Amino acid sequence: MKKTSHILILLMIATCFLFTACSSKQAIVYKSKKYRIGLSIPASDDNFRNRVISAIKKDAQSLTDTDLVIVNAKGDPARQKAQISNLVAQKCNAIIVLPVDTEQSGDYTQIAKDSGVPIISANTFLKNQNDAEAYVGSDSITSGIMEAEYAAKQLNGKGNVVILKGEATHEAAIKRTEGIKQVLQNYPNIKIVAEENGDWKRTLGMQITENWIKNGTKFDAVLANNDEMAIGAIMALKNHNLINNVFVGGVDATPDALKFLKEGSLKVTVFQNASGQGSEALKAAYKLVKGEKIDKNIFVPYELVVPSDADKYLKMQGTK
Repeated sequence: MKKTSHILILLMIATCFLFTACSSKQAIVYKSKKYRIGLSIPASDDNFRNRVISAIKKDAQSLTDTDLVIVNAKGDPARQKAQISNLVAQKCNAIIVLPVDTEQSGDYTQIAKDSGVPIISANTFLKNQNDAEAYVGSDSITSGIMEAEYAAKQLNGKGNVVILKGEATHEAAIKRTEGIKQVLQNYPNIKIVAEENGDWKRTLGMQITENWIKNGTKFDAVLANNDEMAIGAIMALKNHNLINNVFVGGVDATPDALKFLKEGSLKVTVFQNASGQGSEALKAAYKLVKGEKIDKNIFVPYELVVPSDADKYLKMQGTK
């Protein structure tokens, strides 16, 4: 009997230890459960937006309780829509999207609303931006205004201007061009003689500028919606020995552009803080998954950058 009692007691103790261990194990699993933030990127061939994305990836590495799930739309709005639905299906707690095309992004906020998953747009507005949880980026029209005001002063209020625009349906291209025109309408002796969409690309910026030169278009300034197209224009002007006769401006203050600014062929750019936008977008998404409130618009300010500032901004971006 005593032996049997001892065995029963030992079994009871073992059972208690096992139950405690199981409970402890369950608690550990619960505490290590991760949040998920989805990131929908438009493509992988845009210099500036890639730096926004890199900042999101880098900062996500420090979030020990959160996974970042990345999908690439490869320039296709329909693919991006399907991928956002897929991020919802993967139980993402919040989604950051850099839209391929503002005009074709109308369904994104509806998907988010129907699923109850908050969506944040980064760098570029969505078509139904008011229905999104937030926008993180810069106020696009401001950069066009800053670029044009500096150019108008350098031109002494007179001359012919051509505009290299980004993608036709891209919010930043529309607003930056609007900002340029808003300023130049105050200068009756400055004429816009041509404008064309270069889709943010250096190659197209060069090709379009080459065509203007060959077609006999007379211009004193090229105002580009971004630095890549401005660099393309510089390359075309250099090929025709016209670089010293034409003012070239851009937007973004990318490391490549700052080198042209330092040599003097690029006359002005406007710093758009790619890393700042990425970091703020992830920070906003993380607050949402933790149940915190965020502002509807989180603006990262622009900064005018002239040749004497080139070294400062190169150092800031770790490229000097």
